[in-house]
Amino acid sequence: MAEVIVIGGGLSGLATAAALGDSGHRVRVLEARPFLGGRATSYEAGSETIDNCQHILLRCCVNLINFYERLGVENDIRYYPEYVFIEPGGRRSAMRAGALPAPLHFTGSFFGLKFLSFSEKLAVARGLQAIRREQSRTDLDYITMQQWLEEHAQPPRAIERFWRQILVSAISEELDRIAAVHGFQVFRLAFMARPDAYEMGVPAVPLGELYRPEAWRKIGNVEMKLRTPVERIAIEDGAVRAVSAGDQELRADYYICALPFERTASVGLNLDLEGFTHAPITGIHLWFDRPVIDFPQATLLDRTIQWIFNKSDGRYVQLVVSASHRLTEMPRGDVIALAVRELAEFFPVVKDAKLEKAHVVKEVRAVLSPMPGLESRRPPAKTAIHNLFLAGDWTRTGWPAIMEGAVRSGYLAAEAVTEACGDPKKFLLPDIG
Repeated sequence: MAEVIVIGGGLSGLATAAALGDSGHRVRVLEARPFLGGRATSYEAGSETIDNCQHILLRCCVNLINFYERLGVENDIRYYPEYVFIEPGGRRSAMRAGALPAPLHFTGSFFGLKFLSFSEKLAVARGLQAIRREQSRTDLDYITMQQWLEEHAQPPRAIERFWRQILVSAISEELDRIAAVHGFQVFRLAFMARPDAYEMGVPAVPLGELYRPEAWRKIGNVEMKLRTPVERIAIEDGAVRAVSAGDQELRADYYICALPFERTASVGLNLDLEGFTHAPITGIHLWFDRPVIDFPQATLLDRTIQWIFNKSDGRYVQLVVSASHRLTEMPRGDVIALAVRELAEFFPVVKDAKLEKAHVVKEVRAVLSPMPGLESRRPPAKTAIHNLFLAGDWTRTGWPAIMEGAVRSGYLAAEAVTEACGDPKKFLLPDIG
């Protein structure tokens, strides 16, 4: 079996390590920070353990679910079969699967939604039918989802309250910056492929606990080296000879670079990443002196805040703003004031509640922005160097740069290593539907 070094302990690097460790290869994961998980992790903020931002998955994220199963933490994910939409003023609507088979399983609850008019619902239904009809179009990577929606005469309010509300939350970018191919994928897999594919999974424990040491002991063959930043990948005669980490020179048979794309140049990799840019996500943690919500999660319409999650008895809530370009330069105090002011429009009890503490996490480099024309330029796992491979949500995975994409990249890199070893194995699970 081979010796493998994985550079980076984010989700893609951990997925690579889990797959290869399970297969008997000896893996060392080198992570610069004192914790695992990259942008999908948790840390101490005063007396609280908080996630950097609430991360969720859907049941169509089959490789992410498989990764959690490898670690034995799948029971730490709680699934919700209902999407609750709340309008300013507090009126609620819910969308959930009914008795009809896919792709008609939402018919009853969808036409019962209160926040769209009947004509807007008919327009959305026509749009969903068009996605099924046009999924083989060859230009979907070159037009934006906004352009496609306008091409199909979607009403502005339907775009804002339905299409944008779902896609910006799922892909973390605005409609005029999302290649239509990714918008199609969200609706095809999550909403049309299988009646339960849309169900939202929310970790019931802090994200960092999903990667706890006992999970890795279950897999075996994986050594985690934290606080071990890689400074250089030494390449000689078309092969990686070693990596330098502090005063150590570490050697292996194969190397996987699982760093964010903006860090690859700093370790000596010369990749064509022109046009690669980030989309930000902001997480806002609020602790009140009394419960302000009585449900697990919901999406909030027509305001900056997109989702609210009940983290502890309705007193501690986490708010999520994806594609939060407007908030990145806003002072912390102004972000908190905005959040509290908007919450009071949905939940009047907030006006009387005392805010005891707050924490704001701005992930300015949260995800790769899925711009039109970028998909074909994302690099594959294999490189021109025979013992060096790439992993990362920004590589060519067939998915946007979300957690499922990160795990897919790790599995693809692990497959490439086993192929190079002469004992090819498959780790990547096919999409549903």
